[in-house]
Amino acid sequence: MNRLYLTGARVVLPNDVLDDAALLIEDGVIAAINPESGHGAQTLDLMGKTLMPGMIDLHCDALEKEVEPRPNVHFPLDFACAQADKRNAAAGVTTVFHALSFANEELGVRNNAFAASVARAVHAWNPHGLIDNRVHCRYEVTDPTAPEILLELMAADEMHLLSVMDHSPGQGQFKDIAAYRDYLARTYKKSEGELDALVENKLAQAEGAMERIRRLIGAAQGKGIHVASHDDDTPEKVETLHALGVGISEFPINLESARAARARGMSTVFGAPNILRGKSQSGAIRALDAVMAGVADCLCADYHPASLIVAVFRLPELAGIGLAESVRLVSANPARAAGLGDRGEIAVGKRADLVAVAHINGLAQASSVFLAGKPVFEARFDHG
Repeated sequence: MNRLYLTGARVVLPNDVLDDAALLIEDGVIAAINPESGHGAQTLDLMGKTLMPGMIDLHCDALEKEVEPRPNVHFPLDFACAQADKRNAAAGVTTVFHALSFANEELGVRNNAFAASVARAVHAWNPHGLIDNRVHCRYEVTDPTAPEILLELMAADEMHLLSVMDHSPGQGQFKDIAAYRDYLARTYKKSEGELDALVENKLAQAEGAMERIRRLIGAAQGKGIHVASHDDDTPEKVETLHALGVGISEFPINLESARAARARGMSTVFGAPNILRGKSQSGAIRALDAVMAGVADCLCADYHPASLIVAVFRLPELAGIGLAESVRLVSANPARAAGLGDRGEIAVGKRADLVAVAHINGLAQASSVFLAGKPVFEARFDHG
């Protein structure tokens, strides 16, 4: 039996924080909190660091930048997966859902065939990874070509979370055609003629979207895959999607939509970069305001994994909440939203996915990271 005894830690429990506490881990599972002794176990003194559950990130599209750091500049997929894996481990993320866009834009990574190859690469890399790497497929509902590919990924057990999104002009973060054109121009450097064609194609493909959504959600439910919606901008949209089987609302645009999602038992997800920057990049509700209003269940990395741990430790001061509540936003709550009952809490019987946190010049940083009790990352800071 592999046994690890962590001592001298400030331990964050689901609803409390224990000072100078200890944890006994046996065969990758939390066996005891503050046991009488750790006799016979390997002992590690955390020297006052904060010990929290490993973070669970439901939405991180940073892998796309590892694959394609510049337009039309592609790295080998195994290399990209390895780099994303290490970045997440160093950030204190122990379970990540790599968000891959299926939108048939024929633009770099956001090309359905290429996106599917990235999903398969994540699946192939995971047995070798430092952390648990999973696939979150983001389906653009105006695309009639993606469902068959997505159904293939489901059948092969290479998808772990599905979200449906509508980025056509007039929806969600794109309030009008000008906003959508501006996004395409900034991201993909297209000419005016190319932008005209992309916008026209996006609007034309909206027909039949509802039937495609129903088909994919039904297939996902049959495989036990949880489903999210994206950029919900009205309570009516939330109600429609919830009725179809959506259980997670990602980045609701305003307070009304977030409240509507919570009222229907949906989990809400907001971006940690929004907390650090103090605003949304698209002008939506601030994540901090959502936390203070009590309508935020989860924080995700969105595009920046390192932002998660910093946001968690700044929220108690910014939002006036306890540390245990803040930590739940990146652990127990996303675990519940994704149906991961074996992790997300420091509790007896849970998987020992853990992060020891040091405070360096006031900045929270992952110092030691454990996946199922196995050390996967360590940083030696001079102080903290």
